[in-house]
Amino acid sequence: MSRERLRATFDTVASRYQKARPDYPADLYAELLAMTGLEPSAHLLEIGCGPGKATLPLAQAGFRITAVELGDALADEARRGLRDFPGVSVVTSSFEEWKPPTGSHFDLIYAATAWKWVDPEVKYEKAAALLRPGGHLAVWNADHAFPPDFDPFFAEIQRVYDEMGEGDGGSWPPPRPEDQPDTTATEFEVSGHFAVIGTRRFVWGHRYSTEEYIALLETFSGHIAMEAAKKEHLYREIRRLLAARPDRSLTRHWLAVLTVGRRRGPA
Repeated sequence: MSRERLRATFDTVASRYQKARPDYPADLYAELLAMTGLEPSAHLLEIGCGPGKATLPLAQAGFRITAVELGDALADEARRGLRDFPGVSVVTSSFEEWKPPTGSHFDLIYAATAWKWVDPEVKYEKAAALLRPGGHLAVWNADHAFPPDFDPFFAEIQRVYDEMGEGDGGSWPPPRPEDQPDTTATEFEVSGHFAVIGTRRFVWGHRYSTEEYIALLETFSGHIAMEAAKKEHLYREIRRLLAARPDRSLTRHWLAVLTVGRRRGPA
C-alpha cells in the first residue's frame, strides 16, 4: 500500500489515538528547547499533529503554534483537546498542499511520528522556506524498542506475524535501542537545507493490559490496513498468550530519536 494511502488510515481511528498512543518523555521536550534556545515568544509550526499528542506539552509551555493535520477527524480531535490555548490553531491540510498566509515564517518546525509520511521531494525544501533565518527543524518518532530485558511476549507473537506473512523480514531479535539505525540526520544534511546540531535517543517502557495493547495496535497503519481474517487471528493469539499471565499484561518499550537541524544560510 502506498505512503499516501497508509497515512490516511490514521484518521479512521482518531477517537482512540490520543488515549492509546504513549506520551513522549518530558526529557525530550527539555532537550528540544535546550538545543534550539526557543523562548515562549517563538512561533512554531507542527506537521501532522494528529490529535495533539505533541502539541499539548508545547502549548502548555506557552508557545504559539500552527498545527497542520491531514485528517479531518484527527484535526477535530486536536481542536477539542487544545481549545483552552488561544495561541494554537489547527489547519486541516496535508503539509505538501498547505498554503500558509503570505509572509509566514516560523522559529521551529517540528513533526512527531509524522515526518516519514511527508513527500521526501517536498518536505525539506518547503520546511526551509518557511523558517526564519537560523530557524530549526526537529523531528522524532516513537518506535518499538528492544532493550536486553525486553518482554519475551514479543518473541512469541513474532512467530504469529511470520506465520501470517506479516513479519518485517528483519533479524530477530532486532538491534538494541542504542544500535537501532536512524537515517534522519543524514537526510537532513543531504537535503542541503539543514545542518544537524544534535540527536538524542530516549527509551522508556509502558505496561499494557491485553485490551490496551490491542487498542494500541489499532492505531498503527499496518494493523489498520491488515486483512480482517489475519487481524482476528492475531488478536486471538495475543489474548491467548496473555491469558496465561497472572496480570494479563505486557511491557512494551519505546524508542524516540530526536533530530534537530538549523536552517542553513545567514543567521
